[in-house]
Amino acid sequence: MNKMAMTALGLGVAYLMRNKQSREKLMGQFNNFAGMKNSQ
Repeated sequence: MNKMAMTALGLGVAYLMRNKQSREKLMGQFNNFAGMKNSQ
């Protein structure tokens, strides 16, 4: 993975660590996406 992607990922993780509500919303979306994939 290149440095820009790692930096963006790091910033995203740092943001989610601080912002609990956004993290929960994102996890909900991710779980919905994973669930759709598994059900097909």
